[in-house]
Amino acid sequence: MARLHFSRRTRLASALVLLVIAFVSVTLATSRWMRVARFDLTSDRLYTLTPGTVDIVEKLHAPLKLTLYFSEHSTRDLPQLRSYEQRVRELLQEMVARAHGRLRLQVVDPVPYSDDEAAAEGNGLSPISGGTNGERVFFGLVGSTLPAASDAETDSDLHPGGKTLAIPLFDPSRETFLEYDIAKLLYELNEPAKPHIGLISSLPVQGNPVIGEEPWAVIRQLGQLFEVKALDPVKLKRVGDDIQVLLLIHPKRLSDDALYAVDQYVLRGGHLVVFVDPDAELDTAPFVDSNGVIDDHNSDLHRLFEAWGVQYDPQKVVLDRSRALRIELADNSATNHPAMLGLAGQELNHNDVVTASLQRINLSSVGYFDLAPKATSRLVPLLQSTTDAEVVPAQRVRESTSDPNALLDGYKPDNNRYVIAARVRGAFPSAFPELAKHAGHLARAADNAEVILVADTDLLSDRLWVSYAQSLLGPLQLSALANNGDFVTNLADNLSGSSALLSIHGRSSSQRPFTRVLALQSAADQKFLAKKQELQRELVVTRSRLSELQPGKAARGDAVSAEQKSEIEQFLQRQLAINKELRDVQHQLNAEIDALGMRLKFINIVLVPALITLVGLVYGWRRSRRNRRRP
Repeated sequence: MARLHFSRRTRLASALVLLVIAFVSVTLATSRWMRVARFDLTSDRLYTLTPGTVDIVEKLHAPLKLTLYFSEHSTRDLPQLRSYEQRVRELLQEMVARAHGRLRLQVVDPVPYSDDEAAAEGNGLSPISGGTNGERVFFGLVGSTLPAASDAETDSDLHPGGKTLAIPLFDPSRETFLEYDIAKLLYELNEPAKPHIGLISSLPVQGNPVIGEEPWAVIRQLGQLFEVKALDPVKLKRVGDDIQVLLLIHPKRLSDDALYAVDQYVLRGGHLVVFVDPDAELDTAPFVDSNGVIDDHNSDLHRLFEAWGVQYDPQKVVLDRSRALRIELADNSATNHPAMLGLAGQELNHNDVVTASLQRINLSSVGYFDLAPKATSRLVPLLQSTTDAEVVPAQRVRESTSDPNALLDGYKPDNNRYVIAARVRGAFPSAFPELAKHAGHLARAADNAEVILVADTDLLSDRLWVSYAQSLLGPLQLSALANNGDFVTNLADNLSGSSALLSIHGRSSSQRPFTRVLALQSAADQKFLAKKQELQRELVVTRSRLSELQPGKAARGDAVSAEQKSEIEQFLQRQLAINKELRDVQHQLNAEIDALGMRLKFINIVLVPALITLVGLVYGWRRSRRNRRRP
């Protein structure tokens, strides 16, 4: 039998080939089956999913496909947007890794005039201008439900009954809510039907079909996204578990049965939004009816508010002259109305997902909320007044309808920010402790409950946020003047999600400032400012000296001129010296920044890899020693 002899070079080459094959195989295997084994070393755990997101992703019923549209070619000159796209993509990849095969991710570059660009537009993505060569930039996400056996199917295999939703644009300014927006998209794709919204209102928000009166625009807008179900407060004994959000608008004289139903709904974990008002201007009830009953057009939930630790006075209105809306009076003149407010900027809580993207909310004759002195609840403002506000009786506002300027007489702001809308959270007790023996009675919320309170109902009316224009084809076209409708939709949208979705709050931004560099620059700026001030002081002194020499110029002739020249020369020399010191400060700043950069590069490129290699070598050496000691 012949024996094969291999040279040393052949054996080494074969070993290297085998090592390469083994390395590639291990890399592919770990990337396929060990995706979850990752380490997030960022200081704010940016790439670690919150428990709420993990719960939503791991409980997906049907396979979903996510298509991330990003104009790669058109963003060559937009490094900040490209960096944010990497952040979005890595977050999506983390969700895919957690989904146990229930999520598929595809990244598409919709180049101009391509089918991909048409698909992006067709799915509702919003392009922005300003890309390379003026091209449009798409940066959004489209999610679709897939049949169960979808792994081997193509994009065209979406079943006819499939559901498709989109995030039209990933706005970097909304990065803190990136995880929430994506998790919300997944949750809505995973839900088979529209969420149910319960509605109890003493205002004609649903219109009157008998006389051809349409529902208010905000209700029509809600109807596009939710199943809105009107509940009769007279017959209400219990709010059904199918109601995911209950809207209680201008509650007046509710029966104990209805109040108890709302109380228990909240304690069971139901989501409630209450709109009350010290002066509901759309309330058509007579101020004094035929039985002599007085109605001030205000509303309150005193019994429930007291149980939740909330203070609210239905007879007080907040004025804010710095946010007064301009209105037209009956005599065609215009004036600013301090009881009609246009809130924007700092008056909106941009750290809350409901109000983060809103620009303006218009309100009228609003009240305010506060916590009771011994309340254990927590109040998180959504809408607030400015500090240039004061509180007046609601009756005074009603009497000033024809002359709003009368509200400014004796105006005295008290430097308080009044909370007009807020989340209230806490382990609420029941407002009906006397019914403790009733079957199924809940004495307290099992976990922290949450309600959202708004001290105005007029913001729901069309007059404060929409205008209508007749189109060429006949139907009226609605145009939004403020974000009132978005505010209400966001409230319902946020609360109709699962408890997991509600637990996802804003995260930190991935844009991390170079704090050390900024500190060095700040110190250098202070040095520059000191030198600049020194130069300016010397300039003033020199000019003063020259002005003193100027009157004696004719008498002393050349001597004065020589003294002036000497003075100017000294100033110029000092100016040159100070300029040199300024350059030295700048050089020192650059040197410190360069040194810091070199240290960081050394740590990231040399030190950390060297430490990891050293740890690996020590581990391998100790393991080999143990193996040699074994018999």
